[in-house]
Amino acid sequence: MPLITAPYVAPPDTGEPGTPGGGGGTIVPLPEIGYATVQYTDPSGTVWPLTDRDSGWWTLADGVSGLGAVTYGLTSDPQPRGGARLRHAQAQPRTIVWPLFVQGATHLEFIQRWRALATAFTRTLRLNADGSRTPGVLEIARPDGTRRTIEVFYQDGFEGQSKKGYYRDADSAVISLWCEDPYWSDPVPVVVHRATGSLGSFFTPFPSVSSSQVLGNTVVTNPSDTTVWPTWVITGPASLVTFTHTGTGESFTLNPSASAIGHGTLLAGEQVTISTDPPSVRFQNGDNWIGGLNWPTASLWGLASGDNPVSFALSGSGAASAVDLVFNPRYETA
Repeated sequence: MPLITAPYVAPPDTGEPGTPGGGGGTIVPLPEIGYATVQYTDPSGTVWPLTDRDSGWWTLADGVSGLGAVTYGLTSDPQPRGGARLRHAQAQPRTIVWPLFVQGATHLEFIQRWRALATAFTRTLRLNADGSRTPGVLEIARPDGTRRTIEVFYQDGFEGQSKKGYYRDADSAVISLWCEDPYWSDPVPVVVHRATGSLGSFFTPFPSVSSSQVLGNTVVTNPSDTTVWPTWVITGPASLVTFTHTGTGESFTLNPSASAIGHGTLLAGEQVTISTDPPSVRFQNGDNWIGGLNWPTASLWGLASGDNPVSFALSGSGAASAVDLVFNPRYETA
């Protein structure tokens, strides 16, 4: 029998639940979330199905934990008449426990699978050239096609159970995965696009108003369980850009002509990307434009759960001017 020399990659999604390729493997019941299929993507981009027995490894669902609501650290102030008042709630990092059973038709096949899976998880702890680490991504898919993901780092547990007869052609590992951000994300982003309408004369040949305007107010709906921190993509022309959350009064302004940048007005088609978490401002060639914000009053605000009234204002806009607001909804549970 030939040995497996590369990790199994799930076949294209057929849309058929309960079959390999129907969303990452066979649908199985998992504690805290119900029926789902699961896959893991390691830092190299390789996809590992975790609920498909045909792959040679699968999840031992009875031991899965850490998929429920976020754990919070609470800060309170004692009250003079007894009790306390909640002052602050801080989301804590999440730990997910994931038991895996691995087997092979021969000892060598089992060992290859075991080693490859161990590397796929521990690779998250390796340093990149810039000193950063790349997390893996755990994905939970529902029978209706919806998905939620979370970034994970290997913590411990990829070791055999030392049971009699194990480690010959099968063994199990109980893996702990540590999550910097405890919230689950929808991998499908929400995109809000606003662009200038026709800039022709209002009176010729007849009055017309575009329903898609850069200048003005709009409402952005965040379907998440918590605040999201969006990314903004600004497409020129524009000489000054201001984004305001009219509900909170927070705002920030980007000036392409600021002395820290010295670029001048954004030309038609030129783009700047503003990330609110972590804060960054990048021109299309990668140049750092963080100095173009109106510090110290700039507030790179987030979107609370529900409806958010916001205002986009571009001075010097033209026919090609546009603003795109992009975010991935975030949820308490998988």
